[in-house]
Amino acid sequence: MKLHLKVWRQAGPQDAGRFENHTVEGVTPDMSFLEMLDVLNNKLLAQGKPTIAFDHDCREGICGSCSMMINGRAHGPTRGTTCQTYMRNFTDGQTVVIEPWRARAFPVMCDLVVDRSAFDRIQQAGGYVSVNTGGAPDGNCLPVPKDNAEKAMDAAQCIGCGACVAACKNASAMLFVAAKVSHLGLLPQGQPERSRRVLAMVAKMDEEGFGNCTNQYECEAVCPKAISADFIARMNRDQIGSTLIPAE
Repeated sequence: MKLHLKVWRQAGPQDAGRFENHTVEGVTPDMSFLEMLDVLNNKLLAQGKPTIAFDHDCREGICGSCSMMINGRAHGPTRGTTCQTYMRNFTDGQTVVIEPWRARAFPVMCDLVVDRSAFDRIQQAGGYVSVNTGGAPDGNCLPVPKDNAEKAMDAAQCIGCGACVAACKNASAMLFVAAKVSHLGLLPQGQPERSRRVLAMVAKMDEEGFGNCTNQYECEAVCPKAISADFIARMNRDQIGSTLIPAE
C-alpha cells in the first residue's frame, strides 16, 4: 500500500505549527497505525530529517498514550486505540490527515504529543480510597452486589486516553471524570470519600479548563473501552447529592 499523509508538525508549545505532506510506501494491511508511522520515521531518519514525535508505550490498547486524530476521528476509523488500528482499514492511495488532540487543557508539546497531565491532577484531587483494604482475601470478605461490581468494572476500564475530550465540541472531560468517580463510588471501599471525591474532581476538572457536557454523546461514540455516558448521569446525581450534605 501507498499512503499520502498530511501530518501536523509543531516544534514546541510556542510554535505555530503546520501540516507537512509525506508519502509512505510498503505499508502492509497487517501493520498497526503506529507501525506505519515507524516506517515513515525510518524514512525521515535515512534522509537526515526530524522524525515525527508521537506518544506510545504498551501498543496493546491498554495505556492510552497513543492518542491522535486520524481523518478527524479520535484514534481513527475503528472503535479502538490508535495502536490497535490496522492499515487494513485504509485503502491504497488514500490521503490520511493526522493531528494531535485539540483542547485547551491538552496543550501540544511537539508534533502529535500533547500534555495530558491535567488528567493526572484530576485523579489526584480525589481518585483514591483511604480505607485499609488489606490483602486479597480481605477484599472478598465484604459482599458486593453483582450489578454494582459489574458497573464498577465497566467504569474502571477507562484508560485516560483523552479521546472523549478530543471528540467533544466543548472539550469536556466529563466521561473521564465520571468513570473515575463511578468505579470508586460503586464499591464499599470508596464510600468514605464519596461526597468529597465528586466535588473535588469536578472542581479540578473545571479549573483545568475543560468544557461542559451538552449531551451530544461524541465521547461515548469514540471511547476505545466503550465507557457509557450513563456514568455522567450517575456522577451528576452524586454531585447534586453531595452539595446537600452538611460540611464536616
